[in-house]
Amino acid sequence: GDLDKVVNLLLSLSGRLARVETALSSLGPHTPAEDKVALREKQRLLVAQLEDAKELKEHVGRREEAVGAMVARYLPAEHLQDYQHFVKMKSALITEQRELEEKIKLGQEQLRCLRESL
Repeated sequence: GDLDKVVNLLLSLSGRLARVETALSSLGPHTPAEDKVALREKQRLLVAQLEDAKELKEHVGRREEAVGAMVARYLPAEHLQDYQHFVKMKSALITEQRELEEKIKLGQEQLRCLRESL
């Protein structure tokens, strides 16, 4: 459960940071200074939160290793491999699910814009 939460947090923060950086890079020369300052502050906060989330992921990783060592004492080799595969794939599948959700959202937005333009 913690792994799910931390991976989702990392993906969410990195997505938000990417959007802020895109917004910053697309600012024109006539953009009000307070808008630029607000975006830079948001960027700074997101970078700090992302670093904190990475530390959380490291902590969860250490805990995962400790649990894995404990589980290894009680499971036969075949079941242990299944457990290790499950843990490894869970994180990858969460990431893939999030990417697919983002692509769906983008596609829906593009479709809405196309309908509005017609």
